[in-house]
Amino acid sequence: MRLLRWTAVFVLLVILAGGAAVWWARRELARPHAGYDEPQLIQIEPGTSAAAILERLEARGVLANADLARLYLVYVLGEPSLKAGEYRFESPLTPPEVLDKLIAGEVVTYRVTVVEGLTVEETARHLADAGFGDFERFLEEMSEPSRIADLDPEAEDLEGYLFPDTYAFARGTGEAEIVDAMVRSFRDRLEGELAAAGYEQSPETLRELVVLASIVEKEAALDEERPTIAGVYANRLERGIALYADPTVIFALKRLGRWDGNIRKPDLQIDSPYNTYRYPGLPPGPICSPGVASLLAALEPADVPYIYFVSRNDGSHVFATTLAEHNRNVDEWQKRYWRERWAREGQR
Repeated sequence: MRLLRWTAVFVLLVILAGGAAVWWARRELARPHAGYDEPQLIQIEPGTSAAAILERLEARGVLANADLARLYLVYVLGEPSLKAGEYRFESPLTPPEVLDKLIAGEVVTYRVTVVEGLTVEETARHLADAGFGDFERFLEEMSEPSRIADLDPEAEDLEGYLFPDTYAFARGTGEAEIVDAMVRSFRDRLEGELAAAGYEQSPETLRELVVLASIVEKEAALDEERPTIAGVYANRLERGIALYADPTVIFALKRLGRWDGNIRKPDLQIDSPYNTYRYPGLPPGPICSPGVASLLAALEPADVPYIYFVSRNDGSHVFATTLAEHNRNVDEWQKRYWRERWAREGQR
């Protein structure tokens, strides 16, 4: 009888202890914790075990109890994998919230903006200089046209198809993945803004569209002028007039390693298919990555009578329908403008 009584007391103590443990666990799982003063950046390497990850988080003050978090991960969540990467913790979180962050892979990302009008090489250099990868490896990936073979079977590289945009990548994202994202963004614009404007995808027309858009991108600084400039080039193409586009010559000089920031009269005679002073029609490929505004302008050039245009040196242009009118504009906005400007600067 005495043994039975002591057994009952023991069982009751176990039950009470178990209930207390459950109460404690529930309380701790619902309690946000931040045992640190400054935000914590924690890098989780691929292959790190869940136990090691949680112990590291406890050591850094993100978790109050790694063992409790481990029990919750295994017996409540079913032991899903925790993703590698760089994580930022800057406010108190409960253990389930910390685990959700690791399970979802909510890693820190870093933004990089690729502006319109960059060539493949300039894009590779910009990404490398911003710390997103190796310049030579970027060039290798950007020289691989298979990513757009369905869109442009004639493409020899990704010139024109790396869409300029602001991207966010996690630390350690590979060069191939970054290039894939830029091509995917270009495809999204084809299926989005360009499709909405009436573009029907066709390998026969896409290449010409991107080539023209790339020239417009380099010529135009103002969005409102892009359709007009596209209209000028469309008129020249229709009439069989050479494009006489300086940016195509500059692109040829860059490919030859001869571009020093200035275009000279002898440069207009270089023997390159990209020299639109010597070879009429569009050049054989894009000369940079155009943005949406230039792509839309090339898709729908303005119906204008102009054949010529010249810069006002403030980003805008003056347009003309006759050579005589154009020559007068050149005299006013180039020859006289620079003569007077140099005279003013010489007096300072």
